[in-house]
Amino acid sequence: MLLAFLLRPLVSSSFLDECCAWKSSLTQLHMEKGSKAKVLCLHGFRTSGSFLKKQISKWHPSIFQQFDMDIPDGIFPAGGKSEIEGIFPPPYFEWFQFNKEFTEYTNLDECISHLCDYMVKNGPFDGLLGFSQGATLSALLIGYQAQGKVLNDHPPIKFMVSISGSKFRDPSICSVAYKDPIKVKSVHFVGEKDWLKVPSEELAAAFEEPVIIRHPQGHTVPRLGLHSKLFTMYVHIVIDCE
Repeated sequence: MLLAFLLRPLVSSSFLDECCAWKSSLTQLHMEKGSKAKVLCLHGFRTSGSFLKKQISKWHPSIFQQFDMDIPDGIFPAGGKSEIEGIFPPPYFEWFQFNKEFTEYTNLDECISHLCDYMVKNGPFDGLLGFSQGATLSALLIGYQAQGKVLNDHPPIKFMVSISGSKFRDPSICSVAYKDPIKVKSVHFVGEKDWLKVPSEELAAAFEEPVIIRHPQGHTVPRLGLHSKLFTMYVHIVIDCE
């Protein structure tokens, strides 16, 4: 009910006033706590932390006032041409490598080990945010943690934001990471023109009661308008209700 209320398509002026009052009270609560929600943000394939920062900079400024966003680079230099060459300056990075069918992966175990060490050293993190390869990897980490495979020395992740993510297709990974519905609160941005639209929906289905925000664009971080503010409030509610 709460999610339907937050994400309904028709918004009245009274609803906006209520949202503003609601957000004000949540902001005050976090000021009293003296802390922000810490979020690890993982960029897409053959891009960079700097590029992801630029991608999400189109969101409402209130998000960045309330969240402490850690945006590192991938651990491997790009092994081929980047789709953002000529759009955003190098260097470019990737988290791991994969075959055309996305069924075989190279350096994935090393990547997972690196990120787990990073989270313990630089966390704890309340949530994960990822775009494309970063979203796919974020969901894997959360699914693995839920099954006790990784991050046993890190507090449970409370929420995830997936933008154009997908599931791994290796059965040996799926049987662990998606064995049970992932109970972490999650928001999934799905683009109507995204070549990963269906895989993004399949990833959302791996979570318990996922929130899906659809947009008319392609494989990109969308501009959200009002939904950006509502998204911020939703994540605050998740954290405050823990």
